This record gives sequence, structure tokens and C-alpha cells, in this order.
Amino acid sequence: MTVKPKRRYDSPRRAEQARQTRAAVIDTAQRLFLRDGFAATTITAIAAEAGVSAETVYKAFGGKPGLVRAICETALAGEGPVPAEARSDDLQLTEPDPRAIIRGWGRLTAEVAPRVSPVLLLLRAAAVADPEMADLRDEMDASRLRRMTRNARNLADTGHIRDGITVKHAGEVLWTYSSPELYELLVLHRGWQARRYGAFIADAMIAALLRPEGPRSQPGSHPRSPGPGESSGSSG
Repeated sequence: MTVKPKRRYDSPRRAEQARQTRAAVIDTAQRLFLRDGFAATTITAIAAEAGVSAETVYKAFGGKPGLVRAICETALAGEGPVPAEARSDDLQLTEPDPRAIIRGWGRLTAEVAPRVSPVLLLLRAAAVADPEMADLRDEMDASRLRRMTRNARNLADTGHIRDGITVKHAGEVLWTYSSPELYELLVLHRGWQARRYGAFIADAMIAALLRPEGPRSQPGSHPRSPGPGESSGSSG
């Protein structure tokens, strides 16, 4: 008797359908969260708007915290096929001028902040009354601080950080300037355009962290040794 081969369920078409469904749920959840608030938006409502079952949403994301995490990850990727984080890494590997690197960060901030900051601000509000959201907010703040500390170490290892500034200090400065709270103040409250905001962020980070322009600010000059209590390894 001839046995028919089992149909493959991991076909490219099925994978693409799953990707589209996931994207639709994330987009719907973000729209409803921002429109109606976190507490008022139910998984059932998200599923109905996205055209899937609530069970599908729970299986894919595990509930509201998982949805918020997925929304933020999607927003942080920015525009285009290459995620913003990968473009930042490439910039640090290929650009010898620290000012050009930081101005590149400013452009990435202008691209990403309008996508992710409103969601992070929603998370901040939800965290007041929801322990799961409070834990998620702490997790995302810590992740951003690790990333910014890693960026700071890359600047320090090439000798660009001013004397007297530790990697920890520099990472905290970058973390502050990449915060959704600053976006809230300048863009949402004061009406700044994203491009102006990104340029301000870059100018502020350059002024706060880098050596004055001159021979010592050139690549490869006098890398700074780690300060007290700092590790020589990567922080991110």
C-alpha cells in the first residue's frame, strides 16, 4: 500500500500567513491601547478587531504584557528592512568620528521615538495600578540602560569620552536622553518636530560626553581605562 507523505505545515505560505496575523494583532492592539487605554482594552476586543480568536492572541502573546512587549519591539525596529538597533551597531563599527555616530543616533531617535514613546508612556500609566505592567516597565528600562551603557563603552574604548566621566555615568546620560519622558516634554507638550528633537538629543549628548574637538578626539587616541567598580567587558 502506498503511503502518502504527510503535508508539511511549515510551508513558506503558512509562515507568511502567521507573520501577517501576528502583525495585524500587534497593530490592532497598539491602536486600541492608545485610543482606549490599557485597562479598558480587552484581549477579546483586540482579537475581534484583528479578525482572530482570543485563544490565538493568548497563544501568541500570553496576554497584555506580551502584547505591549511585542508592540515595543516592533516600534524599536524603526522603518525599513534593517532594524534600527542593527543600524546603530553598524554605525559604531564603520564610522570613526564620534560626533557622526551620535548624530546618527539622533536621526535614529527621531525615527523610532514617535513609534515607541507613546507606548512606553502608556506602559508608565498602566504600571501605577498593574504589577505586571510595573514589572514590564522595569524590564524595559533596564534593557534600555544596558543598551546605552554598551554604546557608552564603545565611545570610551576609543578614547572619546571626556576625562572624569565613567562608562556608568555616560550610559546613564544616554539613557536619560533616550527616555520617553523627554520625548513627552518636548514633542508631545511643546510641539517639537521629530527631526528637531533628534538633533537636540544629538547636540546634548555630544556636549555632555565627548572630548573637545582636536587631536585627542581622533580615533585610537588614549583609550580610557575603566573606572572604579567598572568591568572591562561589554555591558550590553
